[in-house]
Amino acid sequence: MFRTLKAAGEHWPLTTPFRISRGARTQADLVVVEVAHGGAVGRGEGAPIPRYGDTVESCVAQLQALAPRVAAGLTRRELIEALPPGAARNALDCALWDLEARRAGRSVADLIGRVARGTVTTALTVGLGAPEEMGAAAAKLADYPLIKVKVNADDPAAQIAAVRAAAPDAVLIVDANEAWDTDLVRAMQPHLAAARVALLEQPLPAAEDAALAGFRPLVPICADESCHLAEDVPGLADRYQAVNIKLDKTGGLTAALDLLAAARAHGLIVMTGCMICTSLSVAPAFQVAEQSDFVDLDGPIWLAKDRDGGVRLTEAVLTAPDGALWGGSR
Repeated sequence: MFRTLKAAGEHWPLTTPFRISRGARTQADLVVVEVAHGGAVGRGEGAPIPRYGDTVESCVAQLQALAPRVAAGLTRRELIEALPPGAARNALDCALWDLEARRAGRSVADLIGRVARGTVTTALTVGLGAPEEMGAAAAKLADYPLIKVKVNADDPAAQIAAVRAAAPDAVLIVDANEAWDTDLVRAMQPHLAAARVALLEQPLPAAEDAALAGFRPLVPICADESCHLAEDVPGLADRYQAVNIKLDKTGGLTAALDLLAAARAHGLIVMTGCMICTSLSVAPAFQVAEQSDFVDLDGPIWLAKDRDGGVRLTEAVLTAPDGALWGGSR
């Protein structure tokens, strides 16, 4: 019996605009895959990343072109060779995991060989804005234990200080999204330390991160745009102290688990993140997040409406989506 593949784009409005150093967005543009086989249907979702030239349309085209190979039994490892890392591969890889779990009557965690907790403590995000705006946003999150702060190069010290003043007890992750230069990275070290920042994420453009080689920061620096796959890790280990694993960068859960293993082998801190997405994307990310040091899976929280059976947030504790949405019984 052949497998069948369906791929389509979806657009999910946000409650408020999401702003980072590269711009703002008002909706999540997603690609959704369904793979059916023998009465079971596996689903997966990807969020195309414009920085890498991905669009919903290009991802759907990639997936439709691969439909004959999927029908013939393409495996997850073969998929890694068939498509480049990105949202299309992520959506299909996760759909194949989901399909296997449903056909076996087991959970994805069981297939991986781990026991799922079902909850993580996630960061909530203060988007980029004027320092006073960011302080006001942080005040609403002051009781949460972990906050991610989006900054740019205009006045990051003031932006961070405003958030710290409004949320004095929270653990802070600062994310510059490639907006800084080397001089600013060095100049910001005392400010980051004074604000008790736990992690500085991707301060330099990925193409310039060789400047971090041998640098010993006061605050650990985390590779996001600089790290996609397990094979990236050896070249980054003298530049970064942490990596951010996102399934839309790795191109699926299969490659994300490979990256997790490589990061641990090199003694790196691990954060699991996501794009702005629905809980169909976050469900597979839980398989990595539960094994991570930091978690930033608040993507669905930005949506005006999430999928049925999605994540539930209670005082920064994020409960995994229902197995009926993705991953089978837990």
